[in-house]
Amino acid sequence: QVRLVESGGGLVQAAGSLRLSCAASGRAISTLTMAWFRQAPGKEIEFVAVISETGGSTNYADSVKGRFTISRDNAKNMLYLQMNSLNPEDTAVYRCTATPKAWGLARSGALYDYWGPGTQVTVSS
Repeated sequence: QVRLVESGGGLVQAAGSLRLSCAASGRAISTLTMAWFRQAPGKEIEFVAVISETGGSTNYADSVKGRFTISRDNAKNMLYLQMNSLNPEDTAVYRCTATPKAWGLARSGALYDYWGPGTQVTVSS
């Protein structure tokens, strides 16, 4: 079992930056594909970014490409999401997730096994 806990969310003005962190416990993350998803009020959960077990490969949603960077520190059992040039459309609860299965850089939430409770990101205009 893997426990994931996000932190780093908050209120930021448009064009600002935030760095989200996800602390994992219960298992070493070095064998887990990890990702970030987000869910805005009244909307379905949305893929944001995914990173391979070693960190050597990443994939991003078109809406965040060039602005967000996903990274990981396996030695610290941590996942990160650096978010720059934020805009109000980025307002959502951001959740980190992980899977030990060999799905590759999966973009569907249904393929992930472990989820954190989320951290709220609010971007004001």
